[in-house]
Amino acid sequence: MRSFFYVTTALSVIGLAFWAYHENYETQEALSRAETLQRDISHARQRLRVLNAEWAYLNRPDRLRDLAEINFDKLGLLPLQPHQFGKIDQVSYPPEDQLPITNPVDVMNMEVPE
Repeated sequence: MRSFFYVTTALSVIGLAFWAYHENYETQEALSRAETLQRDISHARQRLRVLNAEWAYLNRPDRLRDLAEINFDKLGLLPLQPHQFGKIDQVSYPPEDQLPITNPVDVMNMEVPE
């Protein structure tokens, strides 16, 4: 009976050691993937900051004004004037559709069931 207990204990220890070894490698792999993802996110955020800075640089009003003046013959762009904007009362909204009542029901003379 003792030998059976020793063999069972030894097999349990070996099984637990294999499980711990396997879990350790899965954990290391998950940590490596998380670190790679964090690095990719950091690079993407850095690239986004650069793109936002480039966009702000390219959309400077003085630069756009100069480009509009240079390309006036091709584009025909003029500065915006206040009279070019419309007023809210000039907007024509579509009429609301009225749903026709085809079968009216008189509810004043109806009795309420209890």
